[in-house]
Amino acid sequence: MFFALALVMSTVGTSFGQTNGQTLGLRLGYPTELSFQTGLTKSTRLELGLGIRDYSYGTNFSFSGVHQWVWDLSSLSPGFNWYAGVGGQLGVYSNSNKSYYPLALLGQIGIEYNFRIPLTLSLDYRPAFQLTGIYGSENAFIGDGICLGLRYRL
Repeated sequence: MFFALALVMSTVGTSFGQTNGQTLGLRLGYPTELSFQTGLTKSTRLELGLGIRDYSYGTNFSFSGVHQWVWDLSSLSPGFNWYAGVGGQLGVYSNSNKSYYPLALLGQIGIEYNFRIPLTLSLDYRPAFQLTGIYGSENAFIGDGICLGLRYRL
């Protein structure tokens, strides 16, 4: 349902936020990620993340990619945008016994504020549906992806 909503919203003729340029920073939360964003078109961008999750029974590294649509919310205040996107994630989970490679589909929705200085602050939610699990076969919905983003605009 989230993916359908994101698709519908991407085709609605509203004013789009500016996505020109690139940002580099952190998504602080679960998982914490080193984040890079780059504009693809006037209203879309790609966000790439390298994340880490530390569990009591091992560590999970992940690489994610999310295609985002960005809408202008300057009617609230200049500098505000909201965004929604879809993407995927590949993880590497290791413990003392074995390694696993979980694969997930991602959705993302959030709001951001672009300061006059080259700093962007965002808050987003990134639920996931894990296609392959830690033990190789189970599917699961993962809804713990709320993060605060701090990014420097390059």
